[in-house]
Amino acid sequence: MRVNIAHLRERGRSGGWINFAVFDARSLSGTREDNSRLLAQLTARAKAANLRIDQSALAYRSGGRIEFFGSPPLVDYLSNTNIPGWTHTIEV
Repeated sequence: MRVNIAHLRERGRSGGWINFAVFDARSLSGTREDNSRLLAQLTARAKAANLRIDQSALAYRSGGRIEFFGSPPLVDYLSNTNIPGWTHTIEV
């Protein structure tokens, strides 16, 4: 299965840079536990592909809306901005 990734770098509130990844995915069950497991697997896979990641999140459609799950500061940021364009794909 192929998963889209948005891998970006933004300036953090403290002035430093934050590298983050947003994955176009959700666990089959949609439970918090399964989403956490999937996010950890996708993050590890992306890091193994030499992507630098400080924070990560899943992005998926639920009830006609885009939902985010992951690192709370990143989820807050994504909730107030548009979803970035996909920059990479990985095989899972």
